[in-house]
Amino acid sequence: MGERRRQVYLLDPRQLSPETIAVTFAKTSRSPQSFKEIADELTEAASAAFHEKWVVGYGHASVAEHAVLHIAFENVSRLAVEAIEHSRLASYTEKSTRYQVWEADSFHLAHEACGTEHEATLRRTCARLLQVYADSLEAVRPVVQRLHPRNPGESDGRWDGRIRSRYVDVCRFLLPAAVFANVGMTANARVLEIALRRMLAHPLEEVRALAAELKQVCLAEVPTLLKYADPVAVQPADTLSGVGIPARPVGADGGRLVARDPDGEDRVLAAIAFAAGYGSYAGCVEQVRSLEPAARLALAESLLGGRGAHDAAPRALELAGLTVEVTTDQGSYFELKRHRMMTQVAQPLTTRLGFSVPRLIDEAGFGERYRLAMTDASQAYEAVAGWNPHVAAYVVPNGFYRRILLNMNLREAFHFCELRAGENAHFSIRCLALDLAEQIRGAYPLLGRYLRTPDTTPDELRRGAFTPV
Repeated sequence: MGERRRQVYLLDPRQLSPETIAVTFAKTSRSPQSFKEIADELTEAASAAFHEKWVVGYGHASVAEHAVLHIAFENVSRLAVEAIEHSRLASYTEKSTRYQVWEADSFHLAHEACGTEHEATLRRTCARLLQVYADSLEAVRPVVQRLHPRNPGESDGRWDGRIRSRYVDVCRFLLPAAVFANVGMTANARVLEIALRRMLAHPLEEVRALAAELKQVCLAEVPTLLKYADPVAVQPADTLSGVGIPARPVGADGGRLVARDPDGEDRVLAAIAFAAGYGSYAGCVEQVRSLEPAARLALAESLLGGRGAHDAAPRALELAGLTVEVTTDQGSYFELKRHRMMTQVAQPLTTRLGFSVPRLIDEAGFGERYRLAMTDASQAYEAVAGWNPHVAAYVVPNGFYRRILLNMNLREAFHFCELRAGENAHFSIRCLALDLAEQIRGAYPLLGRYLRTPDTTPDELRRGAFTPV
């Protein structure tokens, strides 16, 4: 028997189709051949037959996870982006409202409204919001320039590049959900099938048409794995509107803890003891509960005390969980929704909870125009919502509040707070992250002390960033 040499290599997607790569990996479970040998024997027809039998016929859907596609979406509305990015196991990068500026005509007009009395309302409202947005950039930029003056020898371009996000961050509150965005998505065929089935049954025509086009594009690469991606049955939530307690205007109250694991800290500390010994987990929990405070602190220190600046929180924190109700602006939610390793239940996008006013808008003398534009958007929303609340959401600007219910483990909560509370994050989501950090420290004081966030309170940040409602 010859020497077995360790090998690590790539299966080149330029030479092998995604379906062939998926079959190559799948066959290794029963074949003694190397991956290269398996791949060399496969044809696209043989790969399709394999998937037809095992993935489609017998339901071995995990095989489809090896077929990975990179998809580019261009000029889709930010409302449609929500539907695209619903899949938590895909990867996304999207056009940022923090660093790019939108032009006057860069918005989607809902096909459902074309030829109806609501077409003019949607077109006029989105056009006006984008005009006010453009004017707000000119009004807020000089204020930011005064707060962050040009450095010696700094060119106009470098100066604007350094401060651009500071004024664009403020003005983005005016952008409606109809504005166009570009999104890059990387997903495997299993995730894509689930996404397609959901999107093909979406209440918005834009999303359904987008899904149909997406399916055709993907079938060119994975013709077998996605050919049965048909619309899923309509979910009840897609057919309901105005059900439950009526909305009333609110201020952003950040994150409010509504539930937590009462023994979460015991469970996390017990996991440390469990990993270090051979006893049962139940025994470890009892042992932890009998420890003196100093010994419990020593256990927590052993878990979290040596964490480096770029180290993720340890997995043991996943044994403690919490549920948080969030009220934040739509722009902030667009960043929040990217944290997909948690359960997010978002209420519909409406204008009924009121809107926030960035302080710099008032300091620039632009407050009256901003409020008039937001009020106009709210009136347009109500005018269209009685006919179709899903279409009405296109006119809702980023500055309007939205409620979201979050359920997450403590590890994901650490990640979210430490990333989004950073000084380079948008001030709106920073307020939310600092709110949540305070909630965690109150709920889990022993573990929460290791949560690393800037030395400021959410109330201090909120007072500096927003005009009180």
